[in-house]
Amino acid sequence: MQEVQKKLGKRIAELRKKKGFSQEGFAHECGFHRSYMGAVERGEKNITIQQLVKITKCLKTSFSGLFKGV
Repeated sequence: MQEVQKKLGKRIAELRKKKGFSQEGFAHECGFHRSYMGAVERGEKNITIQQLVKITKCLKTSFSGLFKGV
């Protein structure tokens, strides 16, 4: 399970950077604290469906787009 968290975190960071967001700016856009977003991107935090919905909306992507390659 930890491996999936790490891959998902890397994917979120990749998409965030492609959209031109800093980690802090992206966290603010999603309504998260920057340190929490950092932990998600490093695969250190479990993430809920509700949080994934917020992230996909902020990235303007779908669940399938978010999980591509994970």
